[in-house]
Amino acid sequence: MNTSKSQALFEKAKTFFPGGVNSPVRAFKSVGGTPIFFERGEGAYVWDEDGNKFLDFCCSWGPLILGHTHPRVVKAVQDQVAKGSSFGAPTRLENELAELILTNHSYVEKIRFVSSGTEAAMSAIRLARGYTGRDKIIKFEGCYHGHVDSLLVKAGSGLATLGTSSSAGIPESYVKETIVLPLNDKEAVEDAVKMFKDQIAVIAIEPIPANNGLLLQEGDFLRYLREVCTREGIVLLFDEVISGFRVGFTGASGYYDIQPDVIAFGKIIGGGLPVGAYASSAEIMSKVAPDGPVYQAGTLSGNPVAMSAGIAQLSECLRPGFYEELKTKADFFVQSIMSHVQEKDYKFKIFNVGSIFWVSFSDKKSIRRMDEIEEGGMKLFAPFHKSLLEKGVYLGPSGYEVGFISAAHSMADLEFAASAFKTALDEVFA
Repeated sequence: MNTSKSQALFEKAKTFFPGGVNSPVRAFKSVGGTPIFFERGEGAYVWDEDGNKFLDFCCSWGPLILGHTHPRVVKAVQDQVAKGSSFGAPTRLENELAELILTNHSYVEKIRFVSSGTEAAMSAIRLARGYTGRDKIIKFEGCYHGHVDSLLVKAGSGLATLGTSSSAGIPESYVKETIVLPLNDKEAVEDAVKMFKDQIAVIAIEPIPANNGLLLQEGDFLRYLREVCTREGIVLLFDEVISGFRVGFTGASGYYDIQPDVIAFGKIIGGGLPVGAYASSAEIMSKVAPDGPVYQAGTLSGNPVAMSAGIAQLSECLRPGFYEELKTKADFFVQSIMSHVQEKDYKFKIFNVGSIFWVSFSDKKSIRRMDEIEEGGMKLFAPFHKSLLEKGVYLGPSGYEVGFISAAHSMADLEFAASAFKTALDEVFA
């Protein structure tokens, strides 16, 4: 596979950007080699600057649920750009997308558009603090909520302990307000709530944790969090930047039938363009400025181009049978690979929910916590990733990242990919 143009572009990029990239995971540090510079995408496929064609399972980290350059999304964007790309003022399109979401998502009543998933989580945390008048937050190890200072922390040595920063540049005073707990541990939650009685504003969780592997939680644990938050007057935040509109139009909230207090959404609501949102009950959202004292603003919030793309994409997602078709495709793909794995007795498993999947070099039936991921298995991901690239299949360049199936993936595409997976596994385990 010729990657000379990508290599040359990366060398030049290193003179402009830290590590040659504008987001760390793109640097291929965990898989080795040179990052691929993409030139275009269409349907389920992407082409790089060297002309190599790949079947794409990254889908811009999830939001391209219709695939690349879907005709309806492209037309919506083109039509709006011709009228104007940004006004910094209200437009009809904000109303249209909000109505489309709120009419079909029974777990929220009001919404505020922002420009990224990070901004959505950050704003949701501020709202929870303003609503409760409390400062401390609980998050879980293995859940990622964007690069917000108070959320970019990892667990300490105890079950209910204050976090330590995962990044330089975060003041210790911020970190002291964050309590980090292991997932799937009711006792740790109970201990933390008792230890910091009436100080906790919010419990934040990815209900389908998909930023550090796919750490599928039992509904019982999520329902327990709902009970604790109700009992203690704590806001329950579901970060659905990945799961929202992915496992169903109502996301993980609908999948588990659990009512969170606030939900954060990501770029899927903008057809892949830079956008995010947080949503809640009318009562809680009444605390947001200009109605209430919790200030949050953004010049590009509700950007008309992103709103147009979002209306086009989410309208497609509302088509009868849309999510059932995606799940059927995903189940076929996973089962095809896993039948080969079982026949060969490989130490490998694909975890999946809806159209999200994660490859794990492990024979565990379930992995619900970050510390259950086997370090040794991660070493096998790099050669596996390289082998797939050579066969024309693109996964995100990290063994901790999940993959996505889009409506653009045909059954023939998935048969091709499954064959590539099987051959790559034969090579890795040889």
